[in-house]
Amino acid sequence: MPVIGQKRAEHGGWNMSAAKDPRVAIYCRVSTASQSVDPQEAALREYAIRKDWTQVRVFKDHAVSGVRDRRPALDQLMQECRRGSIDLVLVWKFDRFGRSTRHLIEALEEFRQLRIEFVSLTEAVDTATPAGRMFFSMIAVIANFERDLIAERVKLGLAEARRRGTRLGRPPKKDLGPEEAAKLQRERAKGKTTLRALARKYGVSVWRAHSLCSGLKTNVS
Repeated sequence: MPVIGQKRAEHGGWNMSAAKDPRVAIYCRVSTASQSVDPQEAALREYAIRKDWTQVRVFKDHAVSGVRDRRPALDQLMQECRRGSIDLVLVWKFDRFGRSTRHLIEALEEFRQLRIEFVSLTEAVDTATPAGRMFFSMIAVIANFERDLIAERVKLGLAEARRRGTRLGRPPKKDLGPEEAAKLQRERAKGKTTLRALARKYGVSVWRAHSLCSGLKTNVS
């Protein structure tokens, strides 16, 4: 197994001469309050000990469903990764980490771009190994394929909307005639209605309402 350290080589892997003790983030999750993260944590800590990794932090989400968009511990872990304070993420199993296949692919692609190694203990995936690096390459290909599919679907949707004559984008703000502009100004002068409320009422932008009312003296009762 290649040496894991904090400095990367130009080809994208770990520098073989770098330090052997990476900054490791262990992530554990269980879905219900009746479950415990302790078995996961114990197994992952034991693995880190066998590797002689001493810089270990644990992030735990307890009673958090796998399909929830927000997970406090996972969100914190990702923030630490983006700050550059994590070298390796260690998990018990893919489904403990990813909310969905798509989320897993996106997260692994982000790790690849951040030069962060990823280890799934039970699936025997270790991106510090040649097989693991090949796995990361496959993830990158899948992520690019997914982005291309989404972009193609968006283009097709826009083309179909144009074919049907559907207006795209925000609806244009209308231009007030002299009478409506004067009415808006009178309401503003009374000092009882905000510019935002007037803009919404007359269908113009807040900036347009401000321009029309600039210089007016308001009477606040």
